[in-house]
Amino acid sequence: MIKKELRAKYIELRKNLSIDESEDKSIEIANQLLKMPIWDFNYYHIFLTIEEKKEIDTSTILSILQGKDKHIILPKMNADTTLTNYLLTDGTVLKKNKYNVPEPLDGIEISPLKIDVVFIPLLAFDKKGNRIGYGKGFYDQFLSDCKADVIKIGLSFFEAEEAITDVYKGDVPLDYCVTPQQIYHF
Repeated sequence: MIKKELRAKYIELRKNLSIDESEDKSIEIANQLLKMPIWDFNYYHIFLTIEEKKEIDTSTILSILQGKDKHIILPKMNADTTLTNYLLTDGTVLKKNKYNVPEPLDGIEISPLKIDVVFIPLLAFDKKGNRIGYGKGFYDQFLSDCKADVIKIGLSFFEAEEAITDVYKGDVPLDYCVTPQQIYHF
């Protein structure tokens, strides 16, 4: 299927999840992450949930990272489709942007080259590790600025599609995608 069709399909599937279903699935995803060999690193980039879009609730993953005493990096979206990345501290102030994304107002900026693991929001993905986001290109740009061996982990309520047929040269594939049922490794 093409991205446009998949985007519409998965926005609708998400919309149809109850609050209890999305909460349960979010916890199951966090539990799956605990099985992965990713916990010896220091710098973890994670998105904060857009509640209005029924995204995966990343608060449990944040708690795991804090419990493991990891450096947590939060993105801030810029008008030019780039992300500025800030270290989460006790003093970090969050505010929703025009897309309802909670993001830090400012703070200690962290270079993408320091980041070891990136948790990536998505709408859908395929069995080759290609992913579909909202179509603005923020994460493709950001991931191309990260070090070559950064671990890219998508988080999805739903299982993989067979194939996304209109993948572009600039699309950055995932290394893993974690669903409530399984861990895909590409």
